[in-house]
Amino acid sequence: MTKEEFLFHLNGASIIALKFAERYVKDKLVTDFKYNVILSATIDDPSLTQFDLYPEDQGIIKLNLADTEVVELLYRKNKVPVWIDISVLKSSRKSTTFNLLCAGRYTNNKENYYYNRDGSGPFGIKGPKFPLNYIEGKKFRL
Repeated sequence: MTKEEFLFHLNGASIIALKFAERYVKDKLVTDFKYNVILSATIDDPSLTQFDLYPEDQGIIKLNLADTEVVELLYRKNKVPVWIDISVLKSSRKSTTFNLLCAGRYTNNKENYYYNRDGSGPFGIKGPKFPLNYIEGKKFRL
């Protein structure tokens, strides 16, 4: 995957995640996107030699990134995480912020991307965090 393709998938996944979240939230979600990236959310077996692993990323969170900054952070040696869960976290008048929860395994083999069959590459579209008292069909604030 090229950097341009990765950026394309990130932007597409962001729009789909925004549309998905709009089904559930009252907040107005705008299309100026920011990202919080949670790196290496997995503990990976070092014997998985088909992947690049970055154990030093454990516990690192990068906040308020632009899409191009996300690409620069996650695109390493022509490889990206095998999965990246994207969900709307919050909104303001100026921007919508997404969480990107990332696997610690990096690959350039599209067959290893968890969501590749969905056409979103490594991106898995997830819903916003539901409140404890969520009532089916009733929208809530982020």
